[in-house]
Amino acid sequence: MADALFAISSYIDAGGNVLWAILIVAVALWTLILERYWYHWRVFPQEFAALRAQWENTTLTDIWLARKIQQMDVARLRHQLGGSVFLIRTLIAMCPLLGLLGTVVGMIQVFEVLEFSGTGNPRAIASGVSMATIPTMSGLVVALSGLFFSIDLARASEHKARKAADVLSQTLAKIPGLHCHVTGR
Repeated sequence: MADALFAISSYIDAGGNVLWAILIVAVALWTLILERYWYHWRVFPQEFAALRAQWENTTLTDIWLARKIQQMDVARLRHQLGGSVFLIRTLIAMCPLLGLLGTVVGMIQVFEVLEFSGTGNPRAIASGVSMATIPTMSGLVVALSGLFFSIDLARASEHKARKAADVLSQTLAKIPGLHCHVTGR
């Protein structure tokens, strides 16, 4: 355990302070991704079952009104399914930009070393180059790992929303006593 912490500490020291920002964004990103999967696997089926039972026992008699209310329910489900996918995508877009910021900071350090000591201090130059490349790599790794799951979540949200709309529509069609009220002119 101590070796792992030492390795992480050495990695962050070599990459500079920008790595802390990338680490915070990575933790937030993966927390949101795990929360969304938890919602899709555990919470949504229960909410959908409750909504379906509510529609099976509806007391509405006007089909136009029932369809409008059902459309609102489906829109609410779609919104809940895609809850934080936009925020996940925003965090994914931030990671390469933070890596680029680390590159700029590292290059500034390299130029400062070159200004004071010329090319006579290769160790200091290597430290700056490492500070320039490690944040870029870290930002890209975090972004690429989150990208796959954000696409999967967006697809799953749309698929489940469409399936819920179909099931609720079929439930509505099976309800006896629903009829259309035609208003006179």
